[in-house]
Amino acid sequence: MVGLMEGHCNFRTFVMQVKYYRMNIIVTGASRGLGFEMASIFSHNHENKVIAIARSKEGLHRLKQSTGGNVHVFPFDLVSGDYIDILIPQILSVTRNIDILVNNAGLLVNKPFADLDDDDFDLMFGANVKSAFRLTRSLLPYFSENAHIVNIGSMGGYQGSVKFPGLSLYSASKGALAILTECLAEELKDRKISVNCLALGSAQTEMLSQAFPGYKAPLSAAEMAAFIADFAWNGHRYFNGKILPVSVTTP
Repeated sequence: MVGLMEGHCNFRTFVMQVKYYRMNIIVTGASRGLGFEMASIFSHNHENKVIAIARSKEGLHRLKQSTGGNVHVFPFDLVSGDYIDILIPQILSVTRNIDILVNNAGLLVNKPFADLDDDDFDLMFGANVKSAFRLTRSLLPYFSENAHIVNIGSMGGYQGSVKFPGLSLYSASKGALAILTECLAEELKDRKISVNCLALGSAQTEMLSQAFPGYKAPLSAAEMAAFIADFAWNGHRYFNGKILPVSVTTP
C-alpha cells in the first residue's frame, strides 16, 4: 500500500507509482462517483488498457473526454444485458486477458422496510449482487494468473457494524456480495485468482447525495477511489477471500 489509509491520500505520489505497472483493467459503474474516479486513475498510465462499463452513455462520454480518450467505454446493463453476444465480444476486442476487475456497479435505495416492494428487492440485489456474479462468471476464461477481483461492498453489509433505518435491502445485498466474495476466493484459488471485498464507509458520491440529501461524507469520491485503486493493484499480495472494512469511523 502507498499510505492512502484513513483518507490521507497523496494523489500525485500514487499516480507517479501507477506508471510502473501495465494492466488490463475493468471497472463497472464507471459513469460517475467512485467508478468514474477509479477509471480516471487507472488511465493515467497510457500503457494500461482500461475498460469502463456503465448504463449511462452520457456519463461514459464524460469519462472518455476527461481522460483524453484513454479509456474504452461500453454502455451496458449489467443486470439484464446480453453478455454472450454483446459485452464479452466488446471486451475481447480490447484484450483477452484481465488482470483487475472492480465490481463497483451498485444501487442504493433509502426506504423504510414497510414501504419496500418486490421491485426494490430485485433492483438492489440485481445491481449489487447479480451484476458481479454475471460479469465474474462470464470473464472466468479470461482472467490472467494472479488476477485480482475487487468487489465493492459496504459497511452496511459488514457483520457487527452499525445499521441504519431505510437501508435493509441495500445492506442485505452488500452482505450477500461479501459472502459471494469468500466463496469465490475458495473456488478460484487453484486458478491463482484472488477475490476480496472492500466494505466501504461513506464517500461523497452522487449516489450517496441522492439517498441522503444534505449529508456530508468524511471522504471525497476521489480520495476513496485512490485507496481502492491502490488496493486493486497491490491487495492480492496480502489478502484473499477477505472482507475488509474501509471507514474512518468506528464501528
